[in-house]
Amino acid sequence: MIIDVHAHAGPWFFATEVGAVELNLALMDRYGIDRQIVSASEAVTYDMVSGNRWMAQRLAEQPRLLGYLVVNPNELAEAENELARHLPGGRFAGIKVHTTYPGHSLMSKPVRDALGLAARAKLPVLIHTWDDSVLGLVDVLEQHEELRVIAGHMGGPAWRTAVEAACRSDRLYLEPCCSITDRDRFRYALDRVPVEQMLFGTDSTLVDPAIALGVVAAAKMTESEYEHVMWRNAAKLFGIDEVAA
Repeated sequence: MIIDVHAHAGPWFFATEVGAVELNLALMDRYGIDRQIVSASEAVTYDMVSGNRWMAQRLAEQPRLLGYLVVNPNELAEAENELARHLPGGRFAGIKVHTTYPGHSLMSKPVRDALGLAARAKLPVLIHTWDDSVLGLVDVLEQHEELRVIAGHMGGPAWRTAVEAACRSDRLYLEPCCSITDRDRFRYALDRVPVEQMLFGTDSTLVDPAIALGVVAAAKMTESEYEHVMWRNAAKLFGIDEVAA
């Protein structure tokens, strides 16, 4: 079983084949991915409300997909309305917060407030991390007992710092999808971070899942590590029924 905790659906401005959720499903079938947690590209890059609405419609049609409700740090009042509007449907399993597109740094007040909103909703949050500021998530987690955070891209080029952060908080999770494929970075994390905090993500459909699968294959995981990373930890974090998955 494989659960992909970091994926996107809908058009993007990258020079890749993206668009309909049928592509997500085709890639899942190609690589043996059973369940995928996705955010709407439109909600991340342009319009939170219309993007989340589009995602809700797609989720109703595709039982193999679960959603991240996108929260824009610039529109927190409307984001609260989004939570009230979409969470009762049960198809959004987490919250997605980006930093680049809203124009805020990871430790800015708007982003920290967005993480506080996620804590009150008691949902896991996937957040974009790409530099040493990932270490600041430890302080945010200490302020919110209900908060659980996935450091998207494992800090990007700051992956060693992300590992340090995850070692300091048992509610900070790491996933490997990244355009930075430094040798042995995932094995480095596995040797230091409790295996229960390690997840699998691909960044599909912006990035072909083969890259993330190659990263985890290169880590030469034990059977127990593989089981935890590829599905068991995600099933527990997101409340995914193992049988249904």
